[in-house]
Amino acid sequence: MNESVLAAWLRKIEAMHPATIELGLARVNEVAGRLGIGPPASCVFTVAGTNGKGSTVAFIESIARAEGLSVGAYTSPHIQTFNERICINGQVVDDSTLVAAFERIDAAREGTLLTYFEFTTLAALLIFEQSALDVAVLEVGLGGRLDAVNIVDADVAIVTTVDIDHTDWLGNDREAIGAEKIEIARAGKPVVIGDDDPPSSVLRRAYALGASAIRINCDFFFGRHAENAWHWRSLGDALELPLPGMIAPVQLRNAAMAIAALKASSLDISNTAFAEGVRDAHVAGRLQHRRVADIGVYLDVAHNAQAAKALSHWLSSSKTAHETRAVLAMLADKDAASVFDALNADITHWYLAGLTGARGQTGATLASLMPARMAARDVFDSVAHAMEAAIAASSPGDRVVVLGSFHTVAEAFTHLGAIEGERGTAGV
Repeated sequence: MNESVLAAWLRKIEAMHPATIELGLARVNEVAGRLGIGPPASCVFTVAGTNGKGSTVAFIESIARAEGLSVGAYTSPHIQTFNERICINGQVVDDSTLVAAFERIDAAREGTLLTYFEFTTLAALLIFEQSALDVAVLEVGLGGRLDAVNIVDADVAIVTTVDIDHTDWLGNDREAIGAEKIEIARAGKPVVIGDDDPPSSVLRRAYALGASAIRINCDFFFGRHAENAWHWRSLGDALELPLPGMIAPVQLRNAAMAIAALKASSLDISNTAFAEGVRDAHVAGRLQHRRVADIGVYLDVAHNAQAAKALSHWLSSSKTAHETRAVLAMLADKDAASVFDALNADITHWYLAGLTGARGQTGATLASLMPARMAARDVFDSVAHAMEAAIAASSPGDRVVVLGSFHTVAEAFTHLGAIEGERGTAGV
């Protein structure tokens, strides 16, 4: 099969810079200046944080669209196709739009070596600027201070959570990591903080900047008060809302942050739009439910301790399943031990799979990181084989949870697509 023009460009971009990650704003700023890139929209939201970024972006996007605003969303990484990273009004951009942006960037860079993320961030900004958007929602790729997204001045910044991840780049503790993430805030602009107990570095820098810190469970509050409803509150303001379509309990927190950010912006959002947007927001791979015969399969990109604890909370509070089997595949630079610790009490049997690529590791290596005292485990060479075994071992009423990485969920989607094609089973 001939390689598509977009695939050829992506291969070129990936090979351009000798390092997969090289944080810094000098290169991307230089090329952005040559391109003459202006603000991507009338109102810009930038979202950083250890977990919850993609879901918070989805809630802001969905609520703004429910209000009838034109919205661009830039997220990463993608799960199945690169185009997922750049959406306008809920639709992924097409290949020709991406290729045209890549061609402009390549001509403007004049030999400057951009990383994959820098190149694609510039593409998103170009496409958004050309689309005359009301709202742009930008997800930080890594950290905040030196992330390519940070060349844009946010009208409202959001720091969802701060926890231990990407320690090689961001530091070994929450104080250091928080200091990196808060740098997306701007002087005199609001910054929504989604941690109940944020690192002092976050608050100190926000105050030093003169950014208006809006803190969860301090300046705004949320809580479930009925089987199918929840509330959002701030001083002199209140919303009664339907539950999000995304089922994980943590999605209430993500939705609450999105509402706070929109309330802090210059946008005029109706209560109806808040309700519709919360209900309809969707993002792939966040406790996404599929079904194979009578077995519930849940796909979740959780790949660090904080996300695994959130998943554990849902598993332990949702006791409808008889047994829970976990298919886990993780990148070698992630803390697998902390994921095992967070989830082991909820799991009947582990199915450990390998991931290919420079950052991948085998299922056997993953098994070696698992303490012997933990639940039973089997090792497989691929996510597909691990899923086959987990589903085959399950009985009606059991559930299978697939987690550990965006790569894991991408392989799971591919495998489920093959199952549905062969057996005619429908995803739910």
